[in-house]
Amino acid sequence: MAYNDAKKRSNQKSDAKYMQILLKPYKAEGEAIKKAAITAGQSTQAYVLQAVRERMEKGK
Repeated sequence: MAYNDAKKRSNQKSDAKYMQILLKPYKAEGEAIKKAAITAGQSTQAYVLQAVRERMEKGK
């Protein structure tokens, strides 16, 4: 039980730092994003976040 309680606390601490944003692209577009991320040598999350950050910087 101690492991489960410790893991629960760890997850809660981690969850407090992050926000979830749900994206629901059409399947073909989602696959294209995943392939582009792989080609770039990144995870899908890293690829999308980089694209968002770049777009936000352009808007400043």
